[in-house]
Amino acid sequence: MSVRRFLAVGTAQRWLTAAALLLALAMIVGLVTVVVRVAAGFFWPHPLVELVLADGTRLLGEESGRDVDPAVAGATRVRIKVGNRELSGADFVWVREVEVKERSEPRDAWLLERREYGTFYGTPRRLEGPRSAVDATAPGFAAALAKAIDEAAGRFDEERALLARADRLHAPVARLQARFNAATVAGRDTTALKAELDAARAREQEALAPLLERLAGLRAALAEGALVIATAGGEEKAIPVSGIVRAVAPNGLSTPAKLAVYLARWWEFLAGAPRESNTEGGIFPAIFGTALMVLLMTVAVVPLGVVTAVYLNEYARDNAFTAAVRLALANLAGVPSIVFGAFGLAFFVYTVGGGIDRLFFADTLPTPTFGTGGILWASLTLALLTVPVVVVATEEGLQSVPQAVRDGARALGATRWQTLRRVVLPYAAPGILTGAILAVARGAGEVAPLMLTGVVKLAPSLALDGTAPFLHLDRKFMHLGFHIYDVGFQSPNVEAAKPMVYATVLVLLVLVVLLNVTAIVLRTRLRRRLKRAVV
Repeated sequence: MSVRRFLAVGTAQRWLTAAALLLALAMIVGLVTVVVRVAAGFFWPHPLVELVLADGTRLLGEESGRDVDPAVAGATRVRIKVGNRELSGADFVWVREVEVKERSEPRDAWLLERREYGTFYGTPRRLEGPRSAVDATAPGFAAALAKAIDEAAGRFDEERALLARADRLHAPVARLQARFNAATVAGRDTTALKAELDAARAREQEALAPLLERLAGLRAALAEGALVIATAGGEEKAIPVSGIVRAVAPNGLSTPAKLAVYLARWWEFLAGAPRESNTEGGIFPAIFGTALMVLLMTVAVVPLGVVTAVYLNEYARDNAFTAAVRLALANLAGVPSIVFGAFGLAFFVYTVGGGIDRLFFADTLPTPTFGTGGILWASLTLALLTVPVVVVATEEGLQSVPQAVRDGARALGATRWQTLRRVVLPYAAPGILTGAILAVARGAGEVAPLMLTGVVKLAPSLALDGTAPFLHLDRKFMHLGFHIYDVGFQSPNVEAAKPMVYATVLVLLVLVVLLNVTAIVLRTRLRRRLKRAVV
């Protein structure tokens, strides 16, 4: 076959298309494989190794990587996570293999996951309690330590609940204080407000008295108890039990015990709050913020996109106006996302939010309520970003409805609106859901617009809670994409945070896939229902 004939029949084009598809699939599979491999292995309890160097130095920690030794040809060096940040000043050290004289995995070595200062590695000496001490060699030491850690965790949970209750009790006082400050700045008479504020403060103090008493008792109990642990070099340190999240002796664990620790770490990661500048702990606020933002975005963009597509496809004539609308949609699809963020900041936050504050929250100005970044404005900004996707997909769905179906409905006496509502839109529903799927996939991964319209490094309160009005659209929120950026590029300890980045990426991928699968299942059910209706 000649080259001209080969090109004419399209064989070359088919081979190029297949090669491009395989390359894209290979890149996707490679990316997912790397993410899953690093993230899945991050929480598994790795053995603790103790190294004795040529100069007599002893190191205890986890091996976290190997590399070529730049100082000795053909030799390697190993990276050890030594933790003990307040003592060593660094989480990781590189050790040349030629300097290692002894290597062991002591069964009495423990790993402590702490609320502050990261991981601590050492050998326990004793557990000091308020009335007695338990030696590390005693048979019940591990059980006593686990019980003390669980009791401290329960006290922390109770403390957080009491603080949340105290915040709810303080909310009326805070609102009155904002109104009083605004009236003072404006030069208005504040006599009545001052009396109301004093009365609210008195009620707050009366209600807070038992809470403060209980909080004092909890904090006194949290200050009791310490684990005395020795480093590899023999230096002893007393670590408060209340500062320990988990204590593990990985070298002595069986496989089921390691699996239990692995699952407990994953659960903490998915359901817990972040700590240590987001480099440790959990990411639940970021998961919740991402899911809620995507839901609000979908609620905003789908009706807007569908109405626009219906007008353009069913009602509008081919004139200069519709041509301008289609051109605007095409241009919107190519605008960089950061431009949408700047628009959302200027229009939604400053203009719309500022207007809402002047109309409904004037008594608290200049303190903004909606005139600052929040999850509502971030969701609407992403809705504008993704509206071209929904419009195009919906138009394709509407155009796929056979004209004969429309004519049949009109012949039976249906009006234009009845035909659209009862015949055309149900047939186009799979296309509408396709647009929603694409919008979710695009919006869930965007970060740049959110940085200008409401996302933050750490949100102390969720946008949905038990305090009226329950859904707080004015609050700032955390997002998985921004969390990845923050931990990966703004962390004070990038090497220690790298596995956390991969784990968060995996969670974001799974969340997007779950949202898309849900929409795909709904679309498939609609298609089956339409096929049965046609038959």
